[in-house]
Amino acid sequence: MPSPMDVDQDTPLFAIAAAAELAELHPQTLRQYDRLGLVSPKRTAGKSRRYSLRDIAQLREISRLGAEGVSLEGIRRVLTLENQVAALQERVRELESALAEEVLNRPGRRVFASDASGEVVPLRAGTRVQRRDQLVVWRPWGPLL
Repeated sequence: MPSPMDVDQDTPLFAIAAAAELAELHPQTLRQYDRLGLVSPKRTAGKSRRYSLRDIAQLREISRLGAEGVSLEGIRRVLTLENQVAALQERVRELESALAEEVLNRPGRRVFASDASGEVVPLRAGTRVQRRDQLVVWRPWGPLL
């Protein structure tokens, strides 16, 4: 049997009654949040809701924001922005990893650009980016003055 530390945050484990108890909300409130799209639990073959640990955390966040006076539309916007920030942070980590790998694999090359799909591509030293939709990452050779 897996320990609680082994459970994936996205595994749908809890029926609506258990999720409501864990989130300290009424089950009808969970149904309303599902209808509004604030939380989207997985469904079983019989169409009953199953909530994950991530869903429970999101329900608690919705409850906290509501207690602070944020409207449901405001909560939806906050959650959307938080999800966008998380996705962007993940993309930054991917790009940093690609850049670090490129620096390790080609130590003499220090000029990079981003192609149209956002992938990091090396440039020969002294060349310029031809298209305006590319981002050039520059690293100085010596200490900054």
